[in-house]
Order: sequence, then C-alpha cells, then structure tokens
Amino acid sequence: MNNRILLQNLRVIPDFPIPGIQFQDITPLFGNPECLDIMRRETFELYKNKGITKVVGVESRGLPLGCVLAADLHAGFAMARKPGKLPGKTIEQTYIKEYGEDRICMTADAISPDDIVLIHDDLLATGGSMRAVYDLVKKFNPRRIYINFIIELNIEGLHGRDVFSPGTEVTTLLRIQD
Repeated sequence: MNNRILLQNLRVIPDFPIPGIQFQDITPLFGNPECLDIMRRETFELYKNKGITKVVGVESRGLPLGCVLAADLHAGFAMARKPGKLPGKTIEQTYIKEYGEDRICMTADAISPDDIVLIHDDLLATGGSMRAVYDLVKKFNPRRIYINFIIELNIEGLHGRDVFSPGTEVTTLLRIQD
C-alpha cells in the first residue's frame, strides 16, 4: 500500500535503541489525525469482509489501532501483554529474543473457539514476538487467525514473514525496503 502521507509522516530515529538501528517511529502517525484516519480506513478495508470477531492488540504499540479496528469491525478486543500486566488468570507463551527469553500473556477467557481473530501490531522485523503471539492465540483454537502490521521492514537480515507457516495471511500498510 505504502500510502505517501503515512511515509512522509513516519519518523526515523538513527541509532535507537542501539547504534546501527534506524528506528521507525510511528508516534507521528498517531499524533496526526489524517494519518490515524488513513491507517484506520486502510486496515478496515483489508478486513471488513473477513468475519473478524476478535482483534488482539499487541503491547504496546499495537494496542491503540487494534482497539480502533475492533470498534470499526464490530468485534471484541483483547490484549497481548507482558507478564504481570493483566488481571485474573492468564495463559502465556515464551519466546527467544536477541538478548534472552521473554513471555507474552493473554487472559484465559480472551478468545473462544468460535472467534475469527485479527492480531495487530506496529512493526514486523524478525517476526519473533508476533510468532509468539500467534502461537499464544492458537492455544485458544480459534476458527481463523489473520495478522496485520502498520510497517514491515523488508531489509537485509529481516525476513519476518518467514517465521509463519505458508497460508498464514500477513498484511502490512507500509513496507520499508533496502
């Protein structure tokens, strides 16, 4: 899609969080009403006819647009968060990051087997954290799972789509290439 207005408002922060990383900052996209509306409308158009019954927003930058999408799609909303951030009984998924192990959690009643789920986050790079959320959602045995990102980094060494099995529908609004 690579909407010109979204690309113009995306901020790149060099050497964050470590030297050599060109951080793709979506903060200006959320702060600009026109950009927020474009992201909402474009993502809604991708999923309006998919029968989505639950949207899962991934902590932290997948939560704002995920909640908006749930409202637009007339679906429920669930959060995938770090341990200790959700009340009640939770289920979790452990995954490996560059610097060690991490976990992601959801409430035990977040999704039913009748649900058609859209998982939303801000950025696809290596795909490791989203793969963990995908595996966590699969534990609920929903009817179908879709995955969406605002940005996909398709640059040397980052092939996030490759972590998902063939047939997994992954969409993005912006694709940043080498």
